[in-house]
Amino acid sequence: MSAKLEALCQNLQNVLGDSIVSLKTVIGEVTLEVAATHYIETARILRDHPDLRFEQLIDLTGVDYSAWGDGAWAGRRFAVACHLTSVSRNWRLRLRVFAEDDAFPVLDSLVEVWPSVNWYEREAFDLFGIVFTGH
Repeated sequence: MSAKLEALCQNLQNVLGDSIVSLKTVIGEVTLEVAATHYIETARILRDHPDLRFEQLIDLTGVDYSAWGDGAWAGRRFAVACHLTSVSRNWRLRLRVFAEDDAFPVLDSLVEVWPSVNWYEREAFDLFGIVFTGH
Protein backbone atom coordinates (compact mmCIF):
# COMPACT_ATOMS: atom_id res chain seq x y z
CA MET A 1 0.00 0.00 0.00
CA SER A 2 1.28 3.46 -0.84
CA ALA A 3 2.27 5.96 1.83
CA LYS A 4 -0.61 8.20 0.71
CA LEU A 5 -3.21 5.46 1.27
CA GLU A 6 -1.60 4.49 4.57
CA ALA A 7 -1.90 8.13 5.73
CA LEU A 8 -5.56 8.24 4.68
CA CYS A 9 -6.36 4.99 6.50
CA GLN A 10 -4.52 6.15 9.62
CA ASN A 11 -6.40 9.47 9.60
CA LEU A 12 -9.71 7.65 9.20
CA GLN A 13 -8.86 5.35 12.13
CA ASN A 14 -7.77 8.27 14.33
CA VAL A 15 -10.81 10.44 13.56
CA LEU A 16 -13.61 7.86 13.32
CA GLY A 17 -12.37 5.19 15.74
CA ASP A 18 -15.09 2.83 16.94
CA SER A 19 -17.68 3.99 14.39
CA ILE A 20 -15.77 2.09 11.68
CA VAL A 21 -17.33 -1.27 10.83
CA SER A 22 -14.73 -2.05 8.18
CA LEU A 23 -11.81 -0.27 6.53
CA LYS A 24 -10.24 -2.04 3.55
CA THR A 25 -7.79 -1.17 0.80
CA VAL A 26 -8.10 -3.32 -2.31
CA ILE A 27 -6.30 -2.60 -5.60
CA GLY A 28 -5.49 0.93 -4.50
CA GLU A 29 -9.02 1.88 -3.41
CA VAL A 30 -10.09 2.54 0.18
CA THR A 31 -13.55 1.46 1.31
CA LEU A 32 -14.89 2.67 4.65
CA GLU A 33 -17.99 0.95 5.99
CA VAL A 34 -20.05 2.41 8.83
CA ALA A 35 -23.34 1.43 10.46
CA ALA A 36 -26.51 3.16 9.29
CA THR A 37 -26.83 4.86 12.69
CA HIS A 38 -23.50 6.65 12.09
CA TYR A 39 -23.99 7.42 8.39
CA ILE A 40 -24.84 11.13 8.40
CA GLU A 41 -22.54 11.91 11.35
CA THR A 42 -19.66 10.18 9.55
CA ALA A 43 -20.42 12.07 6.34
CA ARG A 44 -20.22 15.40 8.16
CA ILE A 45 -16.95 14.42 9.81
CA LEU A 46 -15.50 13.30 6.48
CA ARG A 47 -16.41 16.66 4.97
CA ASP A 48 -15.46 18.96 7.87
CA HIS A 49 -12.55 17.39 9.75
CA PRO A 50 -9.28 19.18 8.87
CA ASP A 51 -7.40 15.86 8.57
CA LEU A 52 -9.88 14.49 6.01
CA ARG A 53 -11.66 17.29 4.05
CA PHE A 54 -13.75 15.28 1.59
CA GLU A 55 -15.28 18.32 -0.09
CA GLN A 56 -16.97 16.53 -2.98
CA LEU A 57 -19.40 13.67 -3.32
CA ILE A 58 -18.93 12.54 -6.91
CA ASP A 59 -21.31 9.55 -6.95
CA LEU A 60 -23.79 7.56 -4.88
CA THR A 61 -25.25 4.27 -5.98
CA GLY A 62 -27.47 1.61 -4.50
CA VAL A 63 -26.28 -1.98 -4.36
CA ASP A 64 -28.39 -5.14 -4.08
CA TYR A 65 -26.23 -7.96 -2.72
CA SER A 66 -28.92 -10.66 -3.00
CA ALA A 67 -27.23 -12.26 -6.01
CA TRP A 68 -23.66 -11.22 -5.28
CA GLY A 69 -20.91 -13.76 -5.78
CA ASP A 70 -22.20 -17.31 -5.91
CA GLY A 71 -25.58 -16.30 -4.48
CA ALA A 72 -24.67 -17.33 -0.94
CA TRP A 73 -24.48 -13.78 0.45
CA ALA A 74 -25.34 -13.91 4.17
CA GLY A 75 -25.24 -10.21 5.05
CA ARG A 76 -27.75 -7.41 4.64
CA ARG A 77 -29.23 -7.06 1.18
CA PHE A 78 -29.17 -3.34 0.32
CA ALA A 79 -26.29 -0.91 0.63
CA VAL A 80 -25.36 2.55 -0.57
CA ALA A 81 -21.86 3.34 -1.78
CA CYS A 82 -20.71 6.95 -1.97
CA HIS A 83 -17.57 7.99 -3.79
CA LEU A 84 -15.90 11.00 -2.21
CA THR A 85 -13.02 13.20 -3.25
CA SER A 86 -10.79 15.43 -1.18
CA VAL A 87 -9.51 18.02 -3.62
CA SER A 88 -7.30 19.67 -1.00
CA ARG A 89 -5.60 16.37 -0.04
CA ASN A 90 -5.92 14.52 -3.38
CA TRP A 91 -7.65 11.50 -1.76
CA ARG A 92 -10.54 9.33 -2.88
CA LEU A 93 -12.76 7.23 -0.64
CA ARG A 94 -15.71 4.88 -0.97
CA LEU A 95 -18.15 5.18 1.95
CA ARG A 96 -20.49 2.20 2.23
CA VAL A 97 -23.46 1.70 4.52
CA PHE A 98 -26.01 -1.13 4.67
CA ALA A 99 -29.71 -0.49 5.29
CA GLU A 100 -30.88 -2.21 8.46
CA ASP A 101 -34.15 -3.58 7.00
CA ASP A 102 -34.02 -5.71 3.84
CA ALA A 103 -37.79 -5.49 3.31
CA PHE A 104 -37.93 -1.68 3.58
CA PRO A 105 -34.43 -0.16 3.17
CA VAL A 106 -34.17 3.30 4.73
CA LEU A 107 -31.08 5.50 5.18
CA ASP A 108 -30.54 9.14 6.09
CA SER A 109 -30.26 11.59 3.22
CA LEU A 110 -26.93 13.34 2.63
CA VAL A 111 -28.50 16.30 0.77
CA GLU A 112 -27.65 18.70 3.62
CA VAL A 113 -24.02 17.50 3.66
CA TRP A 114 -23.38 17.34 -0.10
CA PRO A 115 -26.22 18.88 -2.18
CA SER A 116 -24.86 17.13 -5.29
CA VAL A 117 -26.25 13.83 -3.96
CA ASN A 118 -29.84 14.91 -4.73
CA TRP A 119 -30.18 13.22 -8.11
CA TYR A 120 -28.18 10.13 -7.05
CA GLU A 121 -30.46 9.47 -4.07
CA ARG A 122 -33.52 9.75 -6.31
CA GLU A 123 -31.94 7.26 -8.70
CA ALA A 124 -31.15 4.80 -5.86
CA PHE A 125 -34.79 5.05 -4.78
CA ASP A 126 -36.09 4.49 -8.33
CA LEU A 127 -33.80 1.54 -9.05
CA PHE A 128 -33.53 -0.17 -5.63
CA GLY A 129 -36.37 1.21 -3.50
CA ILE A 130 -33.97 2.69 -0.95
CA VAL A 131 -35.77 5.47 0.93
CA PHE A 132 -33.72 8.45 2.10
CA THR A 133 -35.08 10.11 5.23
CA GLY A 134 -35.11 13.88 4.88
CA HIS A 135 -35.10 13.85 1.09
